Amino acid sequence: MGNRSKFIIICLLSIVLCPISLRAQEVKTDKKEAAKSHLKQHFKPYGFIRNYFTYDSRESWSGTGDLYNYQPKDELWNQTVAEAAYTGAPREDLNAVSTFRFLSLTTRIGLNIVDYKWRGMEIGGKIEADFYAGLSTKSSTNISQSHSLSGVAQLRLRQAYLSLGWDSLPMMQGKDYARVDLTIGQAWHPMAADLCDAIALNSGAPFGPFSRTPQVRLDARLGKYVTLTAAGLWQMQYLSIGPDNITSAEYIAYSKTPEAYLGLSIHDKGWLFRAGADVLSISPRHQGTLYGVKVKVNDRITTASPFLYLQYKKGEFSFKAKTIFAESGEHMNMYGGYGIKGVNGDGSYTYTPIRHSTSWISLVYGGKVGAQEEKHPQKLQGILFGGYVKNFGTKDALYDIDSDGKYTKAEFFCPRSGAMNQMWRLSPTLLYTVGKFQLGLEYEITSVQYGDGVLDAHALSTNGLHWVTNHRVQLMTKYNF
Repeated sequence: MGNRSKFIIICLLSIVLCPISLRAQEVKTDKKEAAKSHLKQHFKPYGFIRNYFTYDSRESWSGTGDLYNYQPKDELWNQTVAEAAYTGAPREDLNAVSTFRFLSLTTRIGLNIVDYKWRGMEIGGKIEADFYAGLSTKSSTNISQSHSLSGVAQLRLRQAYLSLGWDSLPMMQGKDYARVDLTIGQAWHPMAADLCDAIALNSGAPFGPFSRTPQVRLDARLGKYVTLTAAGLWQMQYLSIGPDNITSAEYIAYSKTPEAYLGLSIHDKGWLFRAGADVLSISPRHQGTLYGVKVKVNDRITTASPFLYLQYKKGEFSFKAKTIFAESGEHMNMYGGYGIKGVNGDGSYTYTPIRHSTSWISLVYGGKVGAQEEKHPQKLQGILFGGYVKNFGTKDALYDIDSDGKYTKAEFFCPRSGAMNQMWRLSPTLLYTVGKFQLGLEYEITSVQYGDGVLDAHALSTNGLHWVTNHRVQLMTKYNF
């Protein structure tokens, strides 16, 4: 075959194969674009980088690197007045010590999965995490050990759930339509879903519930205005307290009974009203002692915590308020606990819950400021939060288990101090937003009325009442993405 013939054959092959190659490249490009479009349509990543710069005027009960503030600690005097007169050393409250810190532990990443459908059923989900796990804080009356933060921040699961939804379901009368949503996994506790607008990490706790927990929740929206919610919940991160004042998930595990929630929501023209109740039944002990011998027991305490919530939004104004009468609310990060009220002949105990009333209100007003650009909107918001807690002690009288005439944490279990009588908090905040960047400045004053620590049969300290106050100033920077 001559060179001319070879050249002609090569040209013919190029003419034939070139469109095939181009079509293959187009198919490959189309597949890539389709994959990108699919990911963009169904997977919505989000998150933020957040830093807190925090000053406290005195020692406080707190967590999450001391960013999650509960309440100031009671006075801890180094000596009595008489001892100070004798020794000549100054009499000092060792808890009246200020601290400062800045941390970015609560930086968050998340992924929303949306818009999948199968035979009229909507399928979605969420995965969300931050970086708190792996850190530990010692809690001690020794000042030098109170803020010993150690460890390396690791990802911590916040939320991870599957959601199934059915829309436009005909109701019985056929005039309106219903929507049903089923949530399965780790999500916000229904009692904690309506958080206040404070920028503090605790979001108003312990004046309101704060908990994310494993659950199976059903939300049924009946027509335009009414939603019914029912849920069965478990415990993972936020736990009940028990003997020796230890928090553990074993109390609900041995009870074999999920926590239950039932609620009603009414919504119309900017208004939202919600009412509901949470019922928890746990087994604090599964072993007891009878005649000096270890025996199996079936201890159990069942508590109920009803609440009311009201919200109104119009334009740049927002109003929220919530009130709860809680029994043993410590598993929702509120003040709580319970005590022993009786010892039975089979070695088991009966219990009585610590009851408290807690309420909060938050107001928000925000408007546009400065030159407005579509890509960089500017907004200044003013936020005001107020909360109040009243401790009513145990429902029934405590049993003096060690017969010493005193009631201590041998007879009852509660988080933090048992001498707390009442508590209030006021927190004004300024929040400035420029595009995806936010800058917040918050002043939080929390004041607790403590007794002298001598408790009556209802675990109340009513003598020697005095107020202890912490002033917290907090600067927050946040970049959303």
